[in-house]
Amino acid sequence: MLFNDLGLDARILQSLTEEGYEAPTPIQAQAIPHALSGRDLLGIAQTGTGKTAAFGLPLLHRLAQAKGRPPRGGCRALILSPTRELASQIADSLKAYGRHLGLSVAVVFGGVPHGPQRRALSAGIDILVATPGRLQDHLDQGTARLDRVETLVLDEADQMLDKGFWPAIRRILPVLPKPRHTMFFSATMPTEVAKLAGEILVDPARVEVTPVATTAERVEQKLIFVEQGRKRGVLAGLLKDGAVTRALVFARTKHGADRVVKNLEADGIAANAIHGNKSQGQRERALADFKTGRAPVLVATDIAARGIDVDGVSHVIQHDMPDTPEAYVHRIGRTARAGASGIAIALCAPDEREKLWQVEKLIRTELKSDDQRQDVGIAMRRTPGRPDAVKPAKGASRGGGRGQQQNRGRPQPGPAREGQRHPQQARERGPAGAAPRGAAPSAPRGGDAPVRRPAAAGGQKDRAWRDADFRDGGNAPAFLRRS
Repeated sequence: MLFNDLGLDARILQSLTEEGYEAPTPIQAQAIPHALSGRDLLGIAQTGTGKTAAFGLPLLHRLAQAKGRPPRGGCRALILSPTRELASQIADSLKAYGRHLGLSVAVVFGGVPHGPQRRALSAGIDILVATPGRLQDHLDQGTARLDRVETLVLDEADQMLDKGFWPAIRRILPVLPKPRHTMFFSATMPTEVAKLAGEILVDPARVEVTPVATTAERVEQKLIFVEQGRKRGVLAGLLKDGAVTRALVFARTKHGADRVVKNLEADGIAANAIHGNKSQGQRERALADFKTGRAPVLVATDIAARGIDVDGVSHVIQHDMPDTPEAYVHRIGRTARAGASGIAIALCAPDEREKLWQVEKLIRTELKSDDQRQDVGIAMRRTPGRPDAVKPAKGASRGGGRGQQQNRGRPQPGPAREGQRHPQQARERGPAGAAPRGAAPSAPRGGDAPVRRPAAAGGQKDRAWRDADFRDGGNAPAFLRRS
């Protein structure tokens, strides 16, 4: 099938030809005919499958055919997106596909002044792409109206739930007109998302491609076992390989992303970070540097990376294993796009074993691994016949109690929101930025080596010497390594 076979406006087909697109992706081929007919649509597909064109092309076609005028202060079509980057990318794509239609497209999101957005809304917009929080601000201030919306699109609905946008969405929906044309897209379908879809869609056509447990076919996946404190050196070595042309590195937290960038720059590697604490200008400059190659390494958190769609990403490197196995699939999908191939490498420390096992269970594959640890006393693989559920050690509580700490010397925190520390980590580390209790003293001014105290007897040894003590690439003395 070609785009010419779908019945799209000739001006849209001309734009697609200019962009070099000939054949639709599976979700585009399935979704576009239903959307063109005006039927509500429920699409289940992960990022990178072509969702933007799946809802964007029929949206442009219907608006062009209707030949209406946008209302002052409002819009004819509304697209809700969870992140600034994804909203900007959707708007850029729609402008490219509809360049010959004369339709106006505007973006509304937080982190920038309200003034330019108010002026754009006051004139009326054909297509408005917005994040729910900032759009709600404009509604509360009376600078936006949604009573003339003909088409509503919710993109990445599961991510909007994760980011806490559900209350804003619940407040936006009642001010939208009925009837209307609604298209709803989500990579996964948790209970709350399915409930909302059932409330706002009327007799929808359901299209589903590339289940979340399916990893990209052209991605070569690799796994490196390494101590947490030695990840810096391993990452720098990987990025200095000549085969790496453009790399996306994932960190678990915002502070972790900044720390990785600082270490990379100290190692002579140009890199930028992108996460929720960055201003909009900083995020846009980081993406521009990444796309142009001025800083070919971009370090991102999962939330900030949701809108990154850059061709030519040769490597995706997971500095930290993700909190959820589904995030692993989304991460590696940032390479091997548009028919290209790519390499995905995950760095896994001993305290991330459980996350690795959950990933391998989801993708039904044991990743090809290279063990670069200097202390190999901890088994990183499950033993044959071992049940999937990890049983706590004798005397340990499931909640990470005293017995568990004595067993491993480190708590294993559960998932936390981006930029937040697990309560157990807060108890261990104290104030943000403080060294863990029991950490070796830092080097005094002048460059003298730190004086490392001997380990205490018994259970104190594990608490006194941790991977974090050697985060700068040093290694524990042989007599302190765990057996």
